[in-house]
Amino acid sequence: MSNEIKPSIVLVHGSWADGTSWQHVIPLLLQDGYTVTAVQNPLISLPDDIATTKRVIESQPGPVVAVGHSYGGAVITGAAVGNPQVKALVYIAGWALGPNESISQLIGNAPSPLVKAIAPDAAGFLYIDREKFHEVFAHDVSPVEAQVMAVTQKPAASITFEQSMESAAWQTIPSWYLLAQDDRAIPPELQRFMANRMGAKTTEIRASHVPYISQPREVANLIIEAASSVVTVSSAVK
Repeated sequence: MSNEIKPSIVLVHGSWADGTSWQHVIPLLLQDGYTVTAVQNPLISLPDDIATTKRVIESQPGPVVAVGHSYGGAVITGAAVGNPQVKALVYIAGWALGPNESISQLIGNAPSPLVKAIAPDAAGFLYIDREKFHEVFAHDVSPVEAQVMAVTQKPAASITFEQSMESAAWQTIPSWYLLAQDDRAIPPELQRFMANRMGAKTTEIRASHVPYISQPREVANLIIEAASSVVTVSSAVK
């Protein structure tokens, strides 16, 4: 007797975005019968964002697939540590940090065009220059949509790029990685390094840093692939 329970999917946005940035992916997951929750992180500090995401994960009724885009990858890497609820991690052009490793430490070894387009405000929150946003962040998104993204960008505190965590969830949880080959924010070779280090099941596509906006079907397919592995495991146990 089969008693399959689909996992809940928790989506975690990156810097310069909020939970609504998953708007093209969410309907595809809902149509496939998944319970989906998009986290709204404050982007004030990595520990704060990890704590917010942990609360959302712990509120889910059963097994969870945690998905992180960009900086959201660093968040799920910390938020899923030690939580048996999380059965799979999915990184969408995401930061899969190792223990005691920061984003600035990694990007320093492989600078990207995005870095030169970022400017802080008086309080130390970082913005992407609106004139450069389309080119460095979302060049395969329509100019109109990229303009809206630039205008509504949610700034990130500069400290979020300097902070690290003691443990990385991918060391014990199966991981998937969607590598964006035309990314101008996180260099593709750096994404490949992180994916290989994790032993992640990796899919590469020709996309900018925001494939979840420009190619939502591809992103949804990878999330569903990861989620399907959880269903299979759950069914076998039962």
